[in-house]
Amino acid sequence: MRASGRIGIVGAGLSGAVIGRELAEAGHQVEIFDARNHIAGNCHTERDEETGVMIHVYGPHIFHTDDREVWDYVNSFQAFMPYKNRVKATSGDQVYSLPVNLHTINQFFGKTFRPDEARTFIEAQADTSIEDPKTFEEQALRFVGKDLYEAFFQGYTQKQWGCSPTELPASILKRLPVRFNYDDNYFAHKYQGMPENGYTDMIGRILDHPNINVSLKTRFVRAQKDDFAHVFYSGSLDGYLDHEFGPLGYRTLDFERFEYDGDYQGCAVMNYGDVSVPYTRITEHKHFSPWEEHKGSVCYREFSRECGPEDIPYYPIRLVKDKEQLAQYVERASRETAITFVGRLGTYRYLDMDVTIREALDTARLYLAREAENASMPVFLHSPI
Repeated sequence: MRASGRIGIVGAGLSGAVIGRELAEAGHQVEIFDARNHIAGNCHTERDEETGVMIHVYGPHIFHTDDREVWDYVNSFQAFMPYKNRVKATSGDQVYSLPVNLHTINQFFGKTFRPDEARTFIEAQADTSIEDPKTFEEQALRFVGKDLYEAFFQGYTQKQWGCSPTELPASILKRLPVRFNYDDNYFAHKYQGMPENGYTDMIGRILDHPNINVSLKTRFVRAQKDDFAHVFYSGSLDGYLDHEFGPLGYRTLDFERFEYDGDYQGCAVMNYGDVSVPYTRITEHKHFSPWEEHKGSVCYREFSRECGPEDIPYYPIRLVKDKEQLAQYVERASRETAITFVGRLGTYRYLDMDVTIREALDTARLYLAREAENASMPVFLHSPI
C-alpha cells in the first residue's frame, strides 16, 4: 500500500533537489536517496584544504541561461558572481582562442581579415559538395573546412567520444559556434555566472527544508517504490530496469590532479586538439572563481573513455545502437506506475544545468497540478527518444 503524500526522490543533484524543494514547500514529506557520500551529484564542489581553491570535483560546471526564472531561482539560494567562460586551445604548438572567432581565424591563417573578408574566406574553405551533413565530420567540413576541422575538432572529438567523428551525428557540432568578430565568450546566453560559495553550498540550501530528509551512501532499490505515493528517479534509466536490454552507452571522465605554485596556464580551460596529447583539456580551478585570490593552484588533466559498470556516467553517447536500446527501455518504462524519470541519466539526454532546473520546476508543478486533479503523472515529461 502506498504511503499517502510521501515522495521518494532518487538523486540529490539538481533534479532531485529542485523537485524535492518544490514539493516540500507544498507540504509533502520528501525522502531523497543518493548512493554517494555527498549531495550535488556531478556539480559537487569543495574547498581544497591546502590552497583554499574551490574545486569542481567532477569537472567544471559553468552556469549560463536565457531563462530569467531559472536565473532568479538559483540566485535566491546562492549569489552568482560574474563569470565568462573564455576557453583556449593548444594545437600544433600554438595557443588559440575558442570558440573559433575572428582572432582565431586571423592567427591560424596568418591574415588580418575584417569580418566580411573572414566570412568570405571561410565559406571558400567549406566543402560545399556536402549538401546535407549527416556526421560530425561532414558537418565540420561543410561548416569550417578541412584545416580548422583538423586543428580544433577532429582530434579533440576523437579523444572525447572514443570513436571517429565519422561515427558521430552532425547534431553534436551544432553546439559549437563560429564567430566573425572578436567575441571569445564561449556562451552567448544573457545570464552567466558562478555560485560564490560553490554548487554544493547552493544545493545544500535548496535541500534545507524541514520536510526534506536526505539519506547519503544509500542505494534506492525498486522494491522501495511502493513505500511512496510517487518516486522521481534521476538515476540511470537502464540501471533502474536492471540493464534488461544491455547497458546504454556513456562516456566517463578520469581526472589526473596536480598542484602548482602560482598560475599554471593563465586560464580556466585549455583544450588540446592534437591526438598526440592523450588528455582532452587541462582545467585550472582557481580561475573559475576570479573574485578570489590564491597563490597555489589545483589543476586537472581530463581524460575521456567508455563508461564501465563501476564508473560515473557523464555523457550519453546516443549512437544508433544506443537509440535502439533506448527505445526498448522507454517502452518498458512506460509500463511502470507512480514513477517519473528525470534529469540527464533518467532521460538519457545531455542537459545543461539551466535546462535541468527548468525541467525539474516544470515536473514538480505538473505533479502538484495532477495531484489536485487526482490524475496520474506521466513516466516521462520529456521523451528520451
